[in-house]
Amino acid sequence: MADPFEVRMRFTSQLQHLNASVNSSQKAAHYALKYRDMDEDLHSCILEQLERNSMNNRANIMYFIEHLCDMAQRENHLDFVRMMQRDILRVVDAVAPSDGSGAANVKVVRRVLAGLQQKTVLLPETVLEIEAGLAERDDLTKDTHSALSPVSPNSQHPPPSECHTTAHPAKRLDKRQIEQRIEEDRERHKRLRESIWAVGEDGDGEFERLWDEASEIGEDDWGVAEEDSMERRIAGEVE
Repeated sequence: MADPFEVRMRFTSQLQHLNASVNSSQKAAHYALKYRDMDEDLHSCILEQLERNSMNNRANIMYFIEHLCDMAQRENHLDFVRMMQRDILRVVDAVAPSDGSGAANVKVVRRVLAGLQQKTVLLPETVLEIEAGLAERDDLTKDTHSALSPVSPNSQHPPPSECHTTAHPAKRLDKRQIEQRIEEDRERHKRLRESIWAVGEDGDGEFERLWDEASEIGEDDWGVAEEDSMERRIAGEVE
């Protein structure tokens, strides 16, 4: 019998090293199902890693969750599915926090939620309810970006340092994290192009689904990077 501590440590390591490849997610999902008798403990590992790791890693874990639920359904081990249904709000809050720090992950959350609904893991009503919360986070992110935008000398509004807002400025991604995210998104698009060869003449719907699920660098990602660069320039001028 496998040592529970060792199983947990190996699974945690796999979650921490997930990347954009399907093989990465499938390998971790296979491992979880191999030790399905420890499903509650492994599920707690997923939640812990979602709340402790970088936003890039949280996005990869979100994609992994869809693979795990799909595989668990096919192998008729539904405990993983039930636990994910129970904790889906906690998962979403970790991947795309309400403070705007995970703005770049909102699209990822939406794509995975759509996939989980399509696989009947989540009810349409549940997805709609979560979507309402994500829409509010989009608004919060826009407000935060507006508060951080430079103000012209003729503006009647106070500078960002004097603005009073309930929005928390989005946490900055460092250069390494941005480059990693771009590379992972590039890998997903590469995988998408390769999958087109497997789509038949009547596969337009499948292509559209794969395209929608493919991650991309959105305006939020570039906006955060731009603001970070601007703040550094301003700080340099002040010094």
